[in-house]
Amino acid sequence: MMGLVCAHLMVTLLLTASGWLCVVGMRVSTAGDVQAVNGTDVRLRCTFHTSAPVRLSSLAVSWSFRPFSPGPEETQVLYYHEKPVPNHEGRFKGKAEWAGDAGGRDVSIVLRKVSFQFNGTFSCQVWNPPDVHGNIGQVRLRVVSTASFSEIVILSVAIGGSILLILLMFIIITSVRHCHTNKNPEQNCTRQPQKELMMW
Repeated sequence: MMGLVCAHLMVTLLLTASGWLCVVGMRVSTAGDVQAVNGTDVRLRCTFHTSAPVRLSSLAVSWSFRPFSPGPEETQVLYYHEKPVPNHEGRFKGKAEWAGDAGGRDVSIVLRKVSFQFNGTFSCQVWNPPDVHGNIGQVRLRVVSTASFSEIVILSVAIGGSILLILLMFIIITSVRHCHTNKNPEQNCTRQPQKELMMW
């Protein structure tokens, strides 16, 4: 996998040095800071803007990882060139999946069942010749044991609102049925004296 990345970079550098490529800026955007609960899946969003037409045959994407704490670096999480090439070794083996649409300028990935070993900075780099230079997008992932207080509050408000809505609907339906059943006896009561008057 590293051989593919190195080969692609060398070809790009050679073409640029020889003047064959007109270098234009590449802008990469990410979600920035992301938080995920241990054992859940998380999507790392990365999109790009290029002034050149997107050519899927030459487009290349590289996702790499650097941990917050001292430890071994994962230079390659996932590589994409015409098709995703996942990492078959290290902590991301079987964990990183392609979740983007290269033609739609979306090069996001999904991490399955994240663990605390995933705490760190994920870098997203895109090459779309002649746009081969630009910023490297970064996603800072923090894996936590439980959801944050704000997330719990939002979830509680959503659940409470749903329950109140159901209760309100139940009260309205019950009231309408009650009024409907009481309507007929009133009509019968108003018609009864008329019959008695007719008998007189």
